[in-house]
Amino acid sequence: MKIVVFNVVLFIFFSAKITAQNQLVSEGNIFEGEPYLVMSPANHQHLVAAWMGIQFNNKVVIKTSVSDNGGNTWSTPIWQTHLDPTFSSADVSLAYDHQGNLFMSYIDYDNVNFSAGKVLVRKSIDGGLSWGNPITALDVSTFPNQVAIDRPWMVIDQTSGPNSGTIYITNMNANQPTLITPPYHPYVSISTDGGQSFQSEPLDATGFLAGTTIPQPMASPVVTSDGRFIALYPSYLPSQSLLPRLIRVQSNNQGQTYTYDTAYQGQGFGTSNSLVKAGPLLRANPTNANQMSYFFLSDAFGESDITFIETSNNGLTWSSPTRINQDPIGNGKIQDLIWADYASNGDLAVCWRDRRNASGTGYSVPSELFCTVRNSITNTWLTDFSVSDQAANHLPILEESGNDFMNVILENDTLNVIWGDVRSGSLKIYFSKRGIYDSTNLIISLPEPEYMVFPNPVSTDLSISKEFIGADFYLITSEGKSIQNGKIESSLLPFESLPTGTYQLLIISQEKRYQYHLIKH
Repeated sequence: MKIVVFNVVLFIFFSAKITAQNQLVSEGNIFEGEPYLVMSPANHQHLVAAWMGIQFNNKVVIKTSVSDNGGNTWSTPIWQTHLDPTFSSADVSLAYDHQGNLFMSYIDYDNVNFSAGKVLVRKSIDGGLSWGNPITALDVSTFPNQVAIDRPWMVIDQTSGPNSGTIYITNMNANQPTLITPPYHPYVSISTDGGQSFQSEPLDATGFLAGTTIPQPMASPVVTSDGRFIALYPSYLPSQSLLPRLIRVQSNNQGQTYTYDTAYQGQGFGTSNSLVKAGPLLRANPTNANQMSYFFLSDAFGESDITFIETSNNGLTWSSPTRINQDPIGNGKIQDLIWADYASNGDLAVCWRDRRNASGTGYSVPSELFCTVRNSITNTWLTDFSVSDQAANHLPILEESGNDFMNVILENDTLNVIWGDVRSGSLKIYFSKRGIYDSTNLIISLPEPEYMVFPNPVSTDLSISKEFIGADFYLITSEGKSIQNGKIESSLLPFESLPTGTYQLLIISQEKRYQYHLIKH
């Protein structure tokens, strides 16, 4: 037998294909914060960002910008005028419907006396290049003495079922205790006619009331892949339960009726640090209507940590709280500012603001943006990694109310992350795009000769050293999409059915990670 010797090349392909690293999206020099990001379902290169920003002769307005090249460049921001010149805007979110229309919701309100204000919805039929007239989803007068227009989260049913196109917006009481009469509630506004009109009501109910102790019971909503509206919100009312609870509410008929149950009850939720940005987040797996994950901050592991619970059986049972960030437990380093996203293949990305590399402890130290990803096949997490190219020094503006959300989209093994930081001396919006198997995320070692895979080029079966049996593998196209993954169960990996082309084989053993550039005839 003639043995052909060939070179195995460590090929760092993402560094060439993914170039949008820490792109500046906003143009203001005073304040640009709380960004939101969406990706067109029909074109993953089309991104739309929205955020709060200062505009000359205005208070804070909502600004938007569009990228048609995956975030490498962004259009000049446009902004939305106020209902009243004395108003201010905040809390923007974006979502597409099943027909490709893009919707934006936000609040426009009297931010001095809180005597007037609305949750507004605008529609774009050109992918965020322009926006239609505002429609009122909720008026502050709808629920007297509640100021129920804070932090509207919008989700839209994109399924093809009977609830397709339904828009849901959840709200909560503003942080104005002298103006609000308890009890407190989460709220929901629903449109069944494409955003032309909305009906609003409290989201909690007898036996599952939010209560009088939690002043802002934030509900986090999703629409599952089978068209159900689901939200989780916190509750504490001793007549209902002696322990704090997370309540799950769901509807499969556009809010005509709701069912309630307890997702979790007990301690371990929240943090004692009043400065951290602690908004919780519910996410639903698009490949499994019964799987949901709920992310929050917890002091249970020693300091403010990124934590989650999840269910894989439609809420019949939920897991115990699990810490996500992988820095040493109890090291005094605070994490906050959570965001997460399920990819269309079920992989799960989680990102947050991290202070592990700062010289001090506490909230007011330099911070970076960190992320990790859980593979849906192996159910394992990547080593968490930084997506910001530098740590941002702390500024007092980060201690103010708000300024506390970022956004991440995971698709085709690529992270799209948007956030605000103060590296320039003022709060601005930055965007980063990177492959989750980028060599900067993994410790990739050039293998020793006995760990070779062969032949290369390959036409039928790829032979793999028996040393790798039991290791995880990922087969990735030249476009950066993982098309096969799992555990290596034998010394042969079938290649015959794959199209001709170039691939990357990533092998993750217990101690090392290897990457091969392969050619398929």
